[in-house]
Amino acid sequence: MPSASTKAAATTASADTRLAPGAPGYRRMSLALFAAGLAAFALLYSTQALLPAISAEFGATASAASWTVSAATGALALCVLPFSALSERFGRRAMMTASLSVAVAVALLVPLAPNLDSLIALRAVQGAALAGLPASAMAYLAEEVRPRALIAAIGLFVAGNSIGGMSGRIVTGWVAQMWGWRAGLAAVGLTSLVCALAFRALLPKARHFTPGTLNPKALARTVRGHLADPLLMRLYVIGALFMTVFGAVYTVIGYRLVEAPFSLPQGVIGSIFLVYLVGTVSSAAAGKLVGRLGRRGALYLAVSTTAAGLLLSLSDSLAPVLAGLVLITAGFFAGHAVASSSVSRTAKTGRAQASALYQSAYYLGSSAGGTLGAIAFHAGGWAGTVLIGLVAVLGVVSVTLYGSHSARMQARRLHPAAA
Repeated sequence: MPSASTKAAATTASADTRLAPGAPGYRRMSLALFAAGLAAFALLYSTQALLPAISAEFGATASAASWTVSAATGALALCVLPFSALSERFGRRAMMTASLSVAVAVALLVPLAPNLDSLIALRAVQGAALAGLPASAMAYLAEEVRPRALIAAIGLFVAGNSIGGMSGRIVTGWVAQMWGWRAGLAAVGLTSLVCALAFRALLPKARHFTPGTLNPKALARTVRGHLADPLLMRLYVIGALFMTVFGAVYTVIGYRLVEAPFSLPQGVIGSIFLVYLVGTVSSAAAGKLVGRLGRRGALYLAVSTTAAGLLLSLSDSLAPVLAGLVLITAGFFAGHAVASSSVSRTAKTGRAQASALYQSAYYLGSSAGGTLGAIAFHAGGWAGTVLIGLVAVLGVVSVTLYGSHSARMQARRLHPAAA
């Protein structure tokens, strides 16, 4: 016969009305957030594969053109925290809908930019608009999905990010090769419009959201509390460092592949981003990795994979470079999924702000990586960009090792006899 504790656990699980695989609404929620993630990454990085073409039209250096990416990610990083506070008052669903709507509207204006400065300005507005999506999505999942299904649900959202980043770059690459980079950006805008409409139609209404008040003092206290939490701070730094690698590599790779010895056309360079499919798999598998290796073990595996990819990409042959990109992408998306899901599980209160701080760090890392990677490429070629990535990888290892050491010290303090 089942024990009393087993019966109690079963009763608690049956009383839990949050979403889980197989439950009504879970599939719609998954598809909706997948579409939102796809649109967000396609829009946010829409100019990345087109940087050589943008540089050619406006006579700009790689570091100057890279601001069409860095301005968007930087604006997102600055706005994600205040927008997450608005989501506490007006709801996750409303904030995500407004965010996507404005970002898509701006996307339809971006192809009309008459010069580089106006293009950068529009991209900054677009990035700011997208700030309402990531933290609200993480908070929505933390509130509406059962804890055991949370990592898998967040992994699927991140998988949407990876497919959005991939498809956006492929579409812009081939369309730009035929009709120019402006047509490529227009194609991404129209595709994202379809995704936004699907998101709104599919996403279930929140059943576990309780509106809060807009209280700046309370928000400041919550933020200070999160920043004072050593584990959350380590997760924020890890997210920023992983994204520094990714931002540096994918901002500069187009410039490398368009030059000798590769000399690839724009459409083929866009197709290189098919390696994002690897990120879709690795992010979705993050939950299983944590189950087998633990959070730190999964992070060590992710960072080792990323470092191996960076070193492999130094080759002057195309096949090793592609293999390196595969490893970098797999390691990055696995590490990001582990870190972001850990933030949602660690924060017991103010989850939207905890996720917002992670997203701020994450996209500041992207902005810094894109700019530093382009500057390093201008100064020392691809080896310079790889050096930036390896320094960031070393930072992830250092932070993770420090976390392991801190955990051991805390265990000894709590259980001195066992030590």
